Amino acid sequence: MNNFGVGNTYAPRAETPSMGLPGFMPPPQSGLNTSQLPAYGSYQSSKASWEAQERQSPTESVDDILASPNLSEYSLENGAESAYTGRRSKPNSASANANPRTRPQRRPSNRDEFDGPHQFLQRPPPEVIAMQERELPHLPTNLHVQEQDMVLGQVNDRLSQCAYDFVAKYQFPIPLSQNMRPVERPQDREWTEWVYLLKRLATKRRIPARVLYNGQIKQFVTILENSLEMRHASKHQSRPLKDDRNILQLISAGIQVAKILRDASAMDYLDRLYISTEKQIQERTSSRFRS
Repeated sequence: MNNFGVGNTYAPRAETPSMGLPGFMPPPQSGLNTSQLPAYGSYQSSKASWEAQERQSPTESVDDILASPNLSEYSLENGAESAYTGRRSKPNSASANANPRTRPQRRPSNRDEFDGPHQFLQRPPPEVIAMQERELPHLPTNLHVQEQDMVLGQVNDRLSQCAYDFVAKYQFPIPLSQNMRPVERPQDREWTEWVYLLKRLATKRRIPARVLYNGQIKQFVTILENSLEMRHASKHQSRPLKDDRNILQLISAGIQVAKILRDASAMDYLDRLYISTEKQIQERTSSRFRS
């Protein structure tokens, strides 16, 4: 049974739903200093609770937490949304009328910075728009779908091995889950799961910058995300063919992952794969021109 006073406007903390990819337990929530929060049982009347709320609004610290990068990947749903967004129950009319100027005006939740002062750029001339909207130029595509799948599969497997070696070398923790077996080999996790693990380790400051190439901790997440298309491209057979430049770009993204993880063997392997794939594309192009 709820023990809060009638006028108490603090919502009890809701449990955050489990999020993230299967196989990983979500990390503990950022710690809040509960000693600064008022005791729930200390409010005896609606007036007392409303006046206490005016002196200390819970939304300031919660908004600061939501703005932090550590919680930016969470999607808030149902009860968790009210717990994190600091929504408060509406006070009774007597308290609101008694202090009409003390309560700050809150912006509706469905409004953002684009509803405030803004501007529009001048439209391009019609002839410029017509040039932009014409049929896109054809980019050369010389590799067959099986060849593309083989190349992207090689990149995916080598990156999984690279991530496995990196986590094992520096003894970073891997969260366990009941529906996922412990990791014993690189293939026990998809590349997307390795990326998720590395991103969580980075955002939770478990990975020191000194273990990365040139200490590029800020670029680490971006480089990992650039390689995510690798797994999607190699697993979805219904996807359209990728042009030659896109295939080489994906291999290059894998090289950057191996580079920032300071894995010389993986970097050498992917670089040789890039050269051989580029040579195959050039030979295919030359044969078409000769014919």
